[in-house]
Amino acid sequence: MFDSEAISIDVGTRLRELRQERNLSMRALATRSGLSANALSMIERGRTSPSVSTLYKLAGALGVPITIFFEGTLQKQDIVFRKATERTRVPFLRGLWEGLGGELFTGRVEPFMLTLESGASSGPFPMSHSGHEFVLCLRGQLEYLVENQHFLLEAGDSLIFAAQLQHRWRNPGSTVTNAVFVLSDFQENENPAAMHLHGSRRSVDADNEAGDMSDEKADA
Repeated sequence: MFDSEAISIDVGTRLRELRQERNLSMRALATRSGLSANALSMIERGRTSPSVSTLYKLAGALGVPITIFFEGTLQKQDIVFRKATERTRVPFLRGLWEGLGGELFTGRVEPFMLTLESGASSGPFPMSHSGHEFVLCLRGQLEYLVENQHFLLEAGDSLIFAAQLQHRWRNPGSTVTNAVFVLSDFQENENPAAMHLHGSRRSVDADNEAGDMSDEKADA
């Protein structure tokens, strides 16, 4: 368990700040992100927690990396040490995002941990970005589809691949999954986290759609 010293970020307040800094109305951001103005209002007022796919949509619409929702005004550093009790933590639909220092680091690497409830997924459509993606399953099960290849990670299993390949993930089990993700070597002028929304952007409301991989598994 993590104690009360862990950093808890108010995503709604951060979203409002980013939107207002760019002189965007709620309606304008809704059009850019593909989300409804009502959904944005609920997030900004703290009435609901956004899913991972929603955060990717918002990051892309605002032209920022997804970690900006977590880092607040913290300055980037060349050396980052974080105690387990000091991790940046952000709840989202069916899960929890925990920063492992990437939100503070100056280099092109973004490590983070996800705690995923049963059925949690990256969204209904595949994603791709530059660089590499590494995943280590710590507990439970994590299902990955990379192009036409299907992988089922269990505790101790790992996966690494070129992130330009179309991919998506979900927790197919009935128990909670914990996994460490590392995005690395992405292009300096590219936002790899925002790239993750490319597939889910086509969904008007990805929060209400399950990432069902059964068809892809049958075809593989």
